[in-house]
Amino acid sequence: MMPARRQVLKAGGLAVGFVWLGLPKMAQALVNPHRQPGDAAAAAADGAPPFAPNAFVRIDADGAIRLVMPMVEMGQAIYTGSCMLLAEELDVDLDQIQVEHAPVNEALYGMRLLAGQITGGSTSTRSTFTELRQAGAVARTLLVSVAAARWKVAPDACTVERGVIRHRASGRSLKYAEVAAAAGKLPDPGAVKLKDAKDFRLIGKPMARLDARDKVFGLTKFGIDVSVPGMRVATVRACPTFGGTLARFNDAATRKVPGVIEVLRIGNAVAVVATHFWAAKRGMERLEVAWNRGANATLTSKQLRDELAASQAQGKAVVGREVGQRPAGELIQATYKMPMLAHATMEPLNATVHVTPERCEIWAGTQVPMHVVENAAKITGLPQEKILLHTQYIGGGFGRRLETDYVDQAVAFARQVSYPLKIIWTREEDIGHDIVRPMYHDVISAVMDSQGYPAWFGDRICSGTVLGRWRPGAMRADGMDKDAIESAADLPYAVPNLKVEWVRHDMPPGLLVGWWRGVGALHNLFVVESFFDELAHKAKADPVAWRKPMLKHHPRLLGVLELAASKIGWGTALPPRVGRGVALGDPFGSNVCAIIEVEVSPQGDVRLRRAVVAVDVGIPVNTGSIESQIQGGLLFGISAAMFNEITIEQGAIQQSNFNDYRMIRMNETAPIDVQIVHSMEGPGGVGELGTAIAAPALCNAIFAATGVRIRELPIRRELLAQGARA
Repeated sequence: MMPARRQVLKAGGLAVGFVWLGLPKMAQALVNPHRQPGDAAAAAADGAPPFAPNAFVRIDADGAIRLVMPMVEMGQAIYTGSCMLLAEELDVDLDQIQVEHAPVNEALYGMRLLAGQITGGSTSTRSTFTELRQAGAVARTLLVSVAAARWKVAPDACTVERGVIRHRASGRSLKYAEVAAAAGKLPDPGAVKLKDAKDFRLIGKPMARLDARDKVFGLTKFGIDVSVPGMRVATVRACPTFGGTLARFNDAATRKVPGVIEVLRIGNAVAVVATHFWAAKRGMERLEVAWNRGANATLTSKQLRDELAASQAQGKAVVGREVGQRPAGELIQATYKMPMLAHATMEPLNATVHVTPERCEIWAGTQVPMHVVENAAKITGLPQEKILLHTQYIGGGFGRRLETDYVDQAVAFARQVSYPLKIIWTREEDIGHDIVRPMYHDVISAVMDSQGYPAWFGDRICSGTVLGRWRPGAMRADGMDKDAIESAADLPYAVPNLKVEWVRHDMPPGLLVGWWRGVGALHNLFVVESFFDELAHKAKADPVAWRKPMLKHHPRLLGVLELAASKIGWGTALPPRVGRGVALGDPFGSNVCAIIEVEVSPQGDVRLRRAVVAVDVGIPVNTGSIESQIQGGLLFGISAAMFNEITIEQGAIQQSNFNDYRMIRMNETAPIDVQIVHSMEGPGGVGELGTAIAAPALCNAIFAATGVRIRELPIRRELLAQGARA
């Protein structure tokens, strides 16, 4: 953050009088590379740089070039990718650009695909690929035009390299900083020409992450690292049951812990405040708390699963998509189940808040800054323009920080004290009070034709709805949650008849369900690709060869299937108890095929041997970050499939930390070969792609090795031990 901007923020910050407009109204509030009505105020609050041609580009008096980022960085390398887009058209290099978080302003920084200032859903590059390039081109056009006018030459006669404008015929040159002030007074240039792909210097290359060095040396500041003058630190404990409340507590022993300052309470939680976190944690351990456990005090996972199954069988369904009719013939049917999941981000939830009579200042990592501001205004009673949010780097989001409960809680506690209060959830509190991924129950079916291909496909899905809680206005008019049927209703395969329907089953009040990395595609790709593998084996066909005729109309997906199969050597002989599994799909505007090779011991232990993932994400921006995102995402999805589930007893989540909600370990991983197709199609999403395709490829590989079909996650070792082939 530049000094001038920091001073302005300390003095009062940028007014954020915009409200959450919802999906239809936000259509006009999108990333815009040209001047908008709010640009002047935003630039003034940003230190009044001499050159601010749009909401994203700043050139300061000292020549520093800044990108004001509409998205947050949470490990997906979006800062690097966005800088590449801007630098490509601005004709500078990545080392010349500084990045800063955008202020809360949906009119300037609302994202096209999510219709708000939101980071998630693998939409960031898709929403800004053209717009950020145009923002750079607008800036370049204005800067070059000033230089050309001074030299009395045509702008086309000038070139730019590393922000230096040159007129080679005369040997003259000017730096961007030297023309920035004059360029800042010019009117918007209107339509600008973007580079042809053949002229790209950066886009499509494997570029090092801009924040890599600072992260390696521990210099990057995440939300949990925030420190402000006069700050005190607290940890919290909330009622373990969903919807329960705080009854009473005895803090006599807590207050004897050195460093403990005071104990605070809100409706369902208590906070121990201290001079440092360890004192707060030790104080919390000595706190005697009694809870009103509420209506969910006896709730169990079995009860939830049984109720979900009953709704699936008897509930009223909404048809997501129906084509043709089911023909006569043998009905092949299977039931698939997926559990609730926690997000378990590496950085536990945290927020630092300072509430005064005049304003509320917040330091937090969030994927939804406008939601944070709105809720803080409601809790404090202050107007939204008095809420100042400092967005922080996020140490893993996975959808968890699309929620604001942790910030809301911090604001509720902080308004009780006069000093800045930093709230840190322990890992146990984080997992025990996660807003979990819904559980699913699918009955999926097919009728095969005489050639062994599906003549009809059916899927009756039952689950809760995240969209119905999070943004009900985006539900279809008939009540359909489009996320619940993604990658099922829009099958990539040529199937002549199908019916995909969804039964809504809400969880008990207090048990909230939230977005989880991979969203609807994660669930449906596991179900569909596992079942299609069943159909291939039912037809006594090779799973790869069997899929190909159904993909003739989808050349990009067929291309990644053939590429992955070729790279892994599909069809070559394997040792006993070793198998390969294939899965493919086209979620998030991309095309992906994963083939995983595993070995399963007679005791049921699964060992990854290797994996090949072929992706066609359209035009790739940073091939290095695509590779790392696919590798990390695949391991994240494999981790969930092999180990993860959230279970409930007596109304509370049983899991607490990585000992009982464990992740795949370094020695359990395997080489992952990522093959990137260099396409010229529009960019697709990447961040959730590997996670969404992992489970079906893994489970199909396990079947190939053992003959045991996995229809319920997580994978049970004892099932494989019983069924493993000799």
